[in-house]
Amino acid sequence: MKIRNSHGAVLLLSTALAAAGASAGESRIAQWDAGDDLAAAKQEAAMDERLRNEEVRLRAERAAYPAYFKRAYAAYPQLPRGTLEAIAYVQSRWQNVRADESGAMADHGHMPAAHGVMGLYAGDGFADQVGEAAGLLGVPAERVRLDPATSIMAAAALLDRQLRGHDARDPAALASALARYAGFSASPAGGAIDDYARASFAFDVLLAQDRGIDEKGMVVPQKAVEWERAFDLDMLVRLQAPFVRLDVEGDRIEVDGYAIDPVSEQLVRTPSKKDGGDGSVRAQSTDYGPAIWNPAHSTNYNASRSAAVSAVTLHTAQGSYAGTISWFKNSAANVSAHYVIRSSDGQVTQMVRNAHTAWHVRNQNSYTLGIEHEGYVNNSSWYTSAMYNASAALVRNFCSKYSAITCSSAYKGAPSSGINVLPTSVKIKGHQHFSGQTHTDPGINWNWASYYNLLNPGSGGGTKYLDRFESSVGHFNTSPAYSGSTTGISTASTATRTCTTRRNGSCSLRVLLKDNPNTSASWAVRLLSGSGNPGSNVALSRANGSVGFWVFAGGSGMSVGVGIDDSDGTERSVSRSIPANTWTYVSWSLTDANQWNAWVGGNGAISASSVKLDAIWLYHANTSYDINVYIDDVQARN
Repeated sequence: MKIRNSHGAVLLLSTALAAAGASAGESRIAQWDAGDDLAAAKQEAAMDERLRNEEVRLRAERAAYPAYFKRAYAAYPQLPRGTLEAIAYVQSRWQNVRADESGAMADHGHMPAAHGVMGLYAGDGFADQVGEAAGLLGVPAERVRLDPATSIMAAAALLDRQLRGHDARDPAALASALARYAGFSASPAGGAIDDYARASFAFDVLLAQDRGIDEKGMVVPQKAVEWERAFDLDMLVRLQAPFVRLDVEGDRIEVDGYAIDPVSEQLVRTPSKKDGGDGSVRAQSTDYGPAIWNPAHSTNYNASRSAAVSAVTLHTAQGSYAGTISWFKNSAANVSAHYVIRSSDGQVTQMVRNAHTAWHVRNQNSYTLGIEHEGYVNNSSWYTSAMYNASAALVRNFCSKYSAITCSSAYKGAPSSGINVLPTSVKIKGHQHFSGQTHTDPGINWNWASYYNLLNPGSGGGTKYLDRFESSVGHFNTSPAYSGSTTGISTASTATRTCTTRRNGSCSLRVLLKDNPNTSASWAVRLLSGSGNPGSNVALSRANGSVGFWVFAGGSGMSVGVGIDDSDGTERSVSRSIPANTWTYVSWSLTDANQWNAWVGGNGAISASSVKLDAIWLYHANTSYDINVYIDDVQARN
């Protein structure tokens, strides 16, 4: 199956923001009553200041790590460059994690603690990676746990052991080695019960490399991954791989049993002529369609409820997405949550049915639904736009199903780092807000004001910023992925946050468009929002609404547009020509049918009460020279 080549590219605007870190002065709470404005503005300013201080601290900590990675590659030359940086990103977001500094969160979910910048486990239900690495290196285990340089060298030794006898250049061999390395069970052989968790870990590591990371001092070199070689196709579908390459010019975009969804740009299973089946490889949740169903071990929850569902509990996992899934499937865990959400792209896995009682909030389990969010409370980098949006979409689904839960009853006050018990009338809140608890998640870095607006998208007028590209990359990603939507440009095209050219604030998104010399097709570039997955995007009210952004083109002949996911498909706007070398604000009314054309499944009109941004489009006649396009302040107005 040949899926991957250099023809056609879509610059994926998706998921890498710690969404809590929005820019100073951002008016995300303009929809609230006027009496709340001052308090809300103070909350936003306080959070912005906290996030700026955090970035300074983390950049200082991370400055030494590149030299440690270089030293590890010199010691273990068969390791593919960039793999260690990607593991550190997946396990710790390049933070020297110390269990003794976790305070009330040290035993969160009784999940085995991860240690150091590489997030190594030390037993307690998972493999003893710390002890094994200490033996390989001939150093004390305490040094592996606490010293960043030793942690990186330890991970290198462990991965090198898994790669012995295998060609590290083979994507399948590397993916298998990463799955064995993951350390989710005491036995390296593992078992069928944690195959998915291990594959998820390998996928996350390779995804970080495929996208490339350059954020707040974290650098993972970009390296395109041949996904169809790294995993078998059934597993790719299950993992929702968003970056499968297509030979557009050769029109090779479908293989019997598999296809690319034109909206989500993801590989999906289709009815096969060979097996006559329905092609349903990805096990979906019956409670929430977008979720994967991957049940927790039956000893970790009650298969019944003693009270009606009437509240939602938000958690931070104090660990990785894959590790959390693996732990909930472990019979020794004695803990679970109904859903787990991945940071990088907002993927949702359901592990306990809504009608059953998960064990996640002690004496309040009987009537609550629990959501675990991948990450650690003391590092805001985990709280991405994709995670916030996926979490809010899930909770909005709860609000539509359970009369006792209303989205307007969500907490919208200031975040805190301790126990802060809220009234029972507040139905959507954190673990730290329930009585009888010891854990303080989701903590000081969870942006409750922004989350409230995501839960209540039609609560009033004002401006909602989808991305301002300020303290970190936002809802839009920095690296290209390749598919059939985009034509004419080379895979060398990039999208990166820059702070040298901007319209408002300090930074913008720089899109460098380079021609593909192998085709004469005009340039049409689809800049995807939220990985192209509608569930990962913010719901926008159509009433008296518009969508727009500031744009600057470093050449003439450029035009732009947007795509909107409507109730009946995706509509694409008319294009707007923009002058060269000047900032221009462009927008499209969500109520004017003359501004929209049918695209995928659409009817050329926007009729739903709420919609979601699918993509920004960039157009230009085929040309051999490079063009820089800058985008700033992507927003919706009502």
